[in-house]
Amino acid sequence: MNKRLLALLSVLVLASMVLAACGTPATEAPAAATEAPAAATEAPAAMYECTDALGCVTIAPGEPVHIAYWGVLSGPDSSLGEDSKRGVEIAIDDLGGQFQGHDILLTTEDAGCTPEGGATAATKLATDTSIVGLIGSSCSDETVGGIATLTNAGLTTISPSNTRPVLSDPARGPDYAGYLRTAHSDAFQGKAVAEFAFNYLKVTKAATLHDGSTYAQALQQVFADEFVKLGGTIVAQEAVAKDATDMRPVLTTIAAAAPEFLYYPVFVAVGGYVTAQIRDVAGLETVYIAGSDGIFTADLLKGGGANTEGMFLSSPDFSAFTGDYAGFIAKHEAKYGGATLSTFHAHAYDAANILFAALEQVAVVEADGTIYVPRQALRDAIYATKDFAGVTGNLSCSASGDCGAPVIAVYEIVNSDPASWNPADAAAPNPKKVYP
Repeated sequence: MNKRLLALLSVLVLASMVLAACGTPATEAPAAATEAPAAATEAPAAMYECTDALGCVTIAPGEPVHIAYWGVLSGPDSSLGEDSKRGVEIAIDDLGGQFQGHDILLTTEDAGCTPEGGATAATKLATDTSIVGLIGSSCSDETVGGIATLTNAGLTTISPSNTRPVLSDPARGPDYAGYLRTAHSDAFQGKAVAEFAFNYLKVTKAATLHDGSTYAQALQQVFADEFVKLGGTIVAQEAVAKDATDMRPVLTTIAAAAPEFLYYPVFVAVGGYVTAQIRDVAGLETVYIAGSDGIFTADLLKGGGANTEGMFLSSPDFSAFTGDYAGFIAKHEAKYGGATLSTFHAHAYDAANILFAALEQVAVVEADGTIYVPRQALRDAIYATKDFAGVTGNLSCSASGDCGAPVIAVYEIVNSDPASWNPADAAAPNPKKVYP
């Protein structure tokens, strides 16, 4: 083949390749990538980072908001603890049983109304990192035994019924940083009973009897000091053990001092035995007898029998409550089918609602429903409570934990039948308010 023919063939092959490359175009061109992926335009939301000094409780989606109640739930004083627990349960009902879409879980620890029981209950509670906050304890002794453990675990508790004055003393130590109460201080209760005895009953000679509890020891001493200030004389101050049953020896000693008024601010077991036996002791057949909120329960009538009729009991003044106490009582009757058991149900209701209000302020809720509760912030919010509209009054918490409205009344038991116990009955209350 000559050189001209080879050149012509090469040109023809090259032309065919160009024509193939420039063939008929596709009917639809691929779409141009004119938008960046959506993920590239938005940064992912940052998760909450806990910097709280006491740490945070993390509540995952679907997990409950865990509240705990601790107090006396067994034995002769159980009506005190059960009465307050009911107040917490009604507060939870009012929220529909939920907080921020999470069920509210209420668990309990029986503290037995002793320092040892309080210590045991607090140790169990302190190890449960799911607990957001607590209501309790019932008895001052329980708090004395357990508060250091709870405070040091970063937990905060609000007691509805502790009344020992020193628990909210401004000079109390750091172990009480996690403690507040909606109950009154016995600095007010002891004074009110002294004024009732001296000014209303016109007695000038009084005796006291306590059961060794920190509550009873402190309260009878406040009464004694105030009674002397008013011009009266304390003729005897005696004590018995909480498990004592025969009260005649100590009552005989008291009778020898010839009091006109005997004040025994004890708990239910001792209160029942003293009341049942006192009229059998020569010299005490007609003496005025009085107790306080530790035995403000139908259980006293069961133990004391007929001798309870005419007995006086001090208590928060239910008629002075500024909130909807009648509404609370209606809820209680609907839920439990009967009268309240003791004194501090409304105080427990207020304590629970203060806790929930503080929780509402500080809880951090993520888009997926996760809740973070900063513990120090929660404690600070509870202490910052001011003019809270509770059932028991407009409540403001002091720097040392007093949140209650200290308005005290004295009631008289007018019927010794336990079935008649209903201080909230407007038509025929038993006990019936007599002072002020």
